[in-house]
Amino acid sequence: MNVRYGLAVVAVAALLALAGCSAPVQDSGPVTSGGETVASPPANFSDPESDVLGWEDGYWYNEPVSVDQSDGLSDEEMRTYVGRAMARVEVIRKLEFERRVPVSVISRETYRNRSGGGGGAAGETDYSQWNDQVWEALFVTGESQNSNAAISSTRTSAVAGFYSPSDDEIKIITGTPESPTISNVTLVHELVHGLQDQHYDLTDRRYSAETQDGQLATDGLIEGDASYVEQQYIERCGGAWECVETPAASGGGGGGGGGMNLGIFLTIFQPYSDGPVYVDSLIRSEGWSAVDESFQTPPVSSEQIIHRTDETPVPIEYRDRARNGWETFPQQGEGGSDTVGEASMYVMFWYQARQSGAETINPRTLGNVNNRYDTYNYAAEPSAGWGNDRLFPYRNQTSNDTEYGYVWVTEWDSEADARQFQQAYQAVLEAQNADQRGEATYVIPDGQFADAFRVTQSGTRVTIVNGPTVDDVSNIRPRSS
Repeated sequence: MNVRYGLAVVAVAALLALAGCSAPVQDSGPVTSGGETVASPPANFSDPESDVLGWEDGYWYNEPVSVDQSDGLSDEEMRTYVGRAMARVEVIRKLEFERRVPVSVISRETYRNRSGGGGGAAGETDYSQWNDQVWEALFVTGESQNSNAAISSTRTSAVAGFYSPSDDEIKIITGTPESPTISNVTLVHELVHGLQDQHYDLTDRRYSAETQDGQLATDGLIEGDASYVEQQYIERCGGAWECVETPAASGGGGGGGGGMNLGIFLTIFQPYSDGPVYVDSLIRSEGWSAVDESFQTPPVSSEQIIHRTDETPVPIEYRDRARNGWETFPQQGEGGSDTVGEASMYVMFWYQARQSGAETINPRTLGNVNNRYDTYNYAAEPSAGWGNDRLFPYRNQTSNDTEYGYVWVTEWDSEADARQFQQAYQAVLEAQNADQRGEATYVIPDGQFADAFRVTQSGTRVTIVNGPTVDDVSNIRPRSS
């Protein structure tokens, strides 16, 4: 896949305030769901005889605690803070923690070094060369930019903390590791990931896809679950629950400075935005059991998360016909191809409208949401109606240099949907000052996306071929005779 999360499930700090805030949720006492009952604490908050839902590590979910973050968290305060938060997560999620989730603190500099935030173009691997073509195809990073470095820099700037399934531990990222503070949002979000791991095993292959769209879909469930619980938790603060205050200047997470690529950020953030809406729809239909079932068979496309649909991608068969030295990357992705999906296509049109003035979609519609769990709107006419896509990066290695291109095959629900996508894509080319050279062929003469393109529609299929020159386009994908 392109946006490599690895096994660290991250909590991303939104650039804009969450939309659709509602009144605090009042605590209704004991709740039963799926056979699990939240226990009623005794008046003196004494420990129960056995572990029960709503009590963890010595703390009841509504037990008063003494935790002051104004001068950082001591070890004792950290344990208290985490213990009661775990009990509260149990109340909302209706799942029992099997064991305590350790929490450690690392500096943002340490995280940046571990995640390779300073990576450049030197020593590029086959994967990074392949990945560069995918993000260039989306008009998010250009030819002189390293997509892996841009992804790493964006994540480093945005990540507040993460849960590592390989270590069974939460790591909080802070600028003051010697006197750490942790926001309720970050702590609760990552505790949910710890709970998920204990019940579903997040290292299982079903949660790791080979394509960008597949990973965004799976993360829509994983991050949607955590974000839904997080928002439920915060809505109780100041009402049903007393919550630990976080100093305004800290909070355990926010930005790490510059280096934010908005196109990459918006792609990474899609599961955090649409995921909780997806989870909310499951809960409304069948309760938490529907979420548990979804973890057994995770969603397979971002379209399913965006539109809350069970529609599955249509198969795309592809036969490589490249000549004169052009070849795919057979060891990458799925047989050399990636699937970017509806979410990433939306980002392409939004990003080019915002950055280059492309007449694709109104970038202001990003904030048009009507669900209290939603943050951004990833639905737009040019990307809706997505049926499937396969993007094949190509390269041509010579003794002097290596050149790159790609073939992007897209399938749509109808010919009208295909036509809308094609027209919006051509608007992106126009915004990049492309010249038309013959039937369906365009050339961007200069800039980060200087290349030749062939864009054709056949029924519900739109195929884009890219290469350094018009002749290269013909060699990468010769026209059918």
